[in-house]
Amino acid sequence: MRFGAWIPSFAYPQLDYDRARRGTDAFSKTANEHDIDLWVIDHLLHAPGLYGMAWLEPMTVLTHAAAVAPDVEMVGTGILVLPLRDPVLLAKEVATMDYLTGGRYQFGIGPGWYGPEFEATGTHISERGKRTDEIVEAVRLLLATPNASFEGRYYSFEDVTIEPRPPKMPNVWVAGGSRIPDGAFDNDVPVLARTVRDRILGADWWLSRCSGQQEWVHRDWQLIQDAAAERGVPCPRFAHCNFIHVVDTSDPERARAEQHIYFEQAMGSHRTHEHLEKSYFFGSIDEIVTRLRDLADGGCEYVVLGPTSDDPAQLELLSRLVIPQVNS
Repeated sequence: MRFGAWIPSFAYPQLDYDRARRGTDAFSKTANEHDIDLWVIDHLLHAPGLYGMAWLEPMTVLTHAAAVAPDVEMVGTGILVLPLRDPVLLAKEVATMDYLTGGRYQFGIGPGWYGPEFEATGTHISERGKRTDEIVEAVRLLLATPNASFEGRYYSFEDVTIEPRPPKMPNVWVAGGSRIPDGAFDNDVPVLARTVRDRILGADWWLSRCSGQQEWVHRDWQLIQDAAAERGVPCPRFAHCNFIHVVDTSDPERARAEQHIYFEQAMGSHRTHEHLEKSYFFGSIDEIVTRLRDLADGGCEYVVLGPTSDDPAQLELLSRLVIPQVNS
């Protein structure tokens, strides 16, 4: 199993120029030293029903991080909320990112879920799935074809040539899956929707979401494999993303006590401890390793873990205490 990490590009209440740059630099350099790939999260606005703060703009952060960490195998968006973006401009950004990273960029995408972000960009959350599918189709076309024309329900363009086009289309990672209801938002459900499954089948990788119980992740993966077999299409590869705070202890209660402090900082205080522990990676080193091994045994090849603090020591703990045990 290979590992990546979400860059903790949190928009801290007391964020200043120095912390924004220094935090990204230190985290990225540490990832480079420990061969841990780098990923970013996309939220245009602060979503207080689920998170405790917003994030910096993802493509800008990832460009900076990729330059600081030239040796990591992959840098990716995990994920970009596609309906908030224009497909032509996005295709140019993806092509530029692909060139600047030497082909390391992974095009992770999803439809999003936070209503105010759609309203702020002139769309509506009810259109998110169809807009996402149109944008993926349009970006693929633009990155493969000169003088491209496209006519969709939401987007259209004629005779557009993106230059430079990448030598090959970056891998597409599609996020989605069952989610534990939290009472704050009702746009996601504890099942894998058919439209989401169909989108996943067109991708290179499925990035199974956090906020879903682990048995649901296995259930969703089986549904995806079954659907691919029934249709006679290639099955995407299986990856998972989740939030984490690693505590160097074998004591589960001590670990949870510290973890809840950091999770409350990143996630806010509106959810119960029980809900957080069902959704994310909690517990001792052994408990976290057990969960990761269970995913690997179920076919998961790649995991993106998101530290809930910007301390690069989290990557050192992952590299020293977690990753070797998972891959032993």
